[in-house]
Amino acid sequence: MTKDQQTQAEAAAFRALVAHLQERSDVQNIDLMNLAGFCRNCLSKWYSAAVRKIDPEFDYADAQRYVYGMTNEEWKRDYQTSASPEQMQRFEDTRPKHAKISGY
Repeated sequence: MTKDQQTQAEAAAFRALVAHLQERSDVQNIDLMNLAGFCRNCLSKWYSAAVRKIDPEFDYADAQRYVYGMTNEEWKRDYQTSASPEQMQRFEDTRPKHAKISGY
């Protein structure tokens, strides 16, 4: 596989992950964080950091619109539920394993 083919495959996998997360609006970010250590916001920050290497003016809100398929405010309004005390405790317990995002 050439480097270009690898990049194309990685981009396709990323797009598939984004599409899957957009389809699964029933899965809360807190659940993603507690189980996998990253969420839609982490993915938005990774994407934003990558794009800003090409376009320093790129806006994080644009990255969120790409990942969520809508604005973050719209997603919160339509899909986000309040985290339970148990979810918040698990979030704190798993914090050392959460994604590290440089530049944020």
